[in-house]
Amino acid sequence: MSKTASSDLSIQSSFIDDIRGIITQAKSEAARSVNFQRVLMYWRLGQRIFVEEQKEAERAEYGAYLTNNLAEVLEPEFGSGFCVRQLERARQFYRQYPIATALRSQLNWFQYRLLSSIDDLHKREYYELEAVNNGWTGRELERQINSLLYERLLLSNDKESVLAVARKERIPENPCEIIKDPMVLEFLDLKREAHYYERDVETAILNHLQEFLIEMGAGFSFVARQKRLLIEDDEFFVDLVLYNRLLRCFVVVETKTHRASHEDLGQLQMYVNYFDRYEKLPDENPTVGILLCTDKNDTAVRITLPEDNETIIASKYQFYLPTEQMLLDELKGVLEAANEHPDTDE
Repeated sequence: MSKTASSDLSIQSSFIDDIRGIITQAKSEAARSVNFQRVLMYWRLGQRIFVEEQKEAERAEYGAYLTNNLAEVLEPEFGSGFCVRQLERARQFYRQYPIATALRSQLNWFQYRLLSSIDDLHKREYYELEAVNNGWTGRELERQINSLLYERLLLSNDKESVLAVARKERIPENPCEIIKDPMVLEFLDLKREAHYYERDVETAILNHLQEFLIEMGAGFSFVARQKRLLIEDDEFFVDLVLYNRLLRCFVVVETKTHRASHEDLGQLQMYVNYFDRYEKLPDENPTVGILLCTDKNDTAVRITLPEDNETIIASKYQFYLPTEQMLLDELKGVLEAANEHPDTDE
């Protein structure tokens, strides 16, 4: 093939790629536009229903009467998207988001339905911002709400810092601002067995890597599995190596299928030291180590690690979604531990 013919084919391939990109982008923008128009439609419906209700504000039962009768007219003509429940959701949507210009085109009606069901203003803002920041689908947003992500972050952070990160007013500086305790790994589809081999859990994580990185938090990317470390004549293997672009550091993860021990923490500390001395670049931050375990003694963990420790985190994991009572119990334990071991710094 002549050089001219080869060049022509190269130009043609690049040209076709550009055309494909234009078409793909147009389709994506068209779909997003349609989805947002649906959001605006339900907002307008909610507004109109609410305004009509106010005309008969003294009649407490008028709201139910109005939506029931409206659904009887609309549902046969336009379908199940205009049933009583949907009309009630539209009204609730308008009440939670009374300013149309504040609505985000990145979010669809299913996502706004989920957000509208959250009464806590700060909690709703957090999920709204994170859904946009991380490009969560409706199902991903639903999963994060059901896994009580916001509440889990509040176990180790104050509300202001959690919201500041979501608002992009500041970049996380401490791993605890991103990493949750406990971790919820229900997406691994592992049954509640009495015992698992560590390789079973690790393999399940790799098979659901995208979901695992989302659960880990913002800014994580995969680097290696079973990373081999050769220290003189001894071989060691790190379960998972990740990188976090917000913290700008390596994150080494060790998975244990038992209660955390001081031996586990010592092993993880060695891996962190290795990466700090041989892998990290001068302008990168110190390596973070995460010990995923089925249970832990927070006091034993604290005593095992240096007093100024900020890079080793022991986090429990579970294969089922938590309940609010579980998190309340967890919070109670955290507060009790903090009271038993208050900071001594003046």
